Amino acid sequence: MLDYILLSVPVVFLVVSVYYAYKTVALGKKSRKSAVVRQLLSFAAVSSVCLITSMVAMAAGDGEAAATAAASGDINMGLSMIGAALATGISGIGGGIAVGGAAPAAIGATSEDPKAFGKALIFVALGEGVALYGLLVSILIISKIG
Repeated sequence: MLDYILLSVPVVFLVVSVYYAYKTVALGKKSRKSAVVRQLLSFAAVSSVCLITSMVAMAAGDGEAAATAAASGDINMGLSMIGAALATGISGIGGGIAVGGAAPAAIGATSEDPKAFGKALIFVALGEGVALYGLLVSILIISKIG
């Protein structure tokens, strides 16, 4: 039971920080940019605390158990999963930023000249390709583990 409570603390912290950022932007107290920066910093803080806590718990445990876990590859598997998640997440964010800039320009170009639809669609697809490459890299990482 205590494990579930401890696992829910970071989730609750992140949900509260999202709610706080939403309220401050909705009330006009802070800009959207500062809210996004605050959200990224709180996510980085929670991620680092969770990562450090797990490493300290493993190091503080029985030395023989820690050596057995390291020998069985639990650490490598965990870090590989984090790498796969980062590959997917960061490429998804980059693809979203690319599509967010290219899609309105493509719509504007198509409204001025309907013949430009094919060329504009290629630029939007290039942005989506970034996210797909990240997904493929994470699939390769996960398949290398198992």
